[in-house]
Amino acid sequence: MSEQPTHQETAVTEQNAAPADDTSLPLFHRTVRPEWIDYNGHMSEAFYVLVFGYATDAMMIETGLHAGYRESTGCSLYTAESHLRYLREVAAGSHLAVRTRLLGVDAKKARFCHELYVVGAPDDVPEPDAALVATTELLALHVDQRAGRTAPFPDSVRERLASLVEPAPAWAGRSIAEVPAVR
Repeated sequence: MSEQPTHQETAVTEQNAAPADDTSLPLFHRTVRPEWIDYNGHMSEAFYVLVFGYATDAMMIETGLHAGYRESTGCSLYTAESHLRYLREVAAGSHLAVRTRLLGVDAKKARFCHELYVVGAPDDVPEPDAALVATTELLALHVDQRAGRTAPFPDSVRERLASLVEPAPAWAGRSIAEVPAVR
């Protein structure tokens, strides 16, 4: 196995990805690799972003923005803004579960978030009272790569995204606190 996840490891098929009730996205799972551990003995910040990026890829597949769509239309999602919070340390070998929530969608953009949990086994669901280990909130634009500008989502994609919108968690929408200058 390669040191970094391969495309096949991160792919989610339409057949096995859909949740039973189709009103929420399936959890995304990954196990922390030894090479993701930094000099402080826990998962390095870059790999939180990697895991969240793969969770975004899984969300795109679930909502119709899969590889076939990108190839046929020349359109994709581009992250325009993100805010990541590191809440707890994560050890090598930890099993991760990422919950993705759609928070809003309009003609050309989507706001969503990912919540990262450590779970007991590779496919476990976080307990209702499980502690978050990290979160990220993202604003993504639907971009026509051939034209080099934003473009409206197809109705079917926008409707699928809209069907998944739920209230934002209390932590969403925050910005980084100001730190007063020392004089």
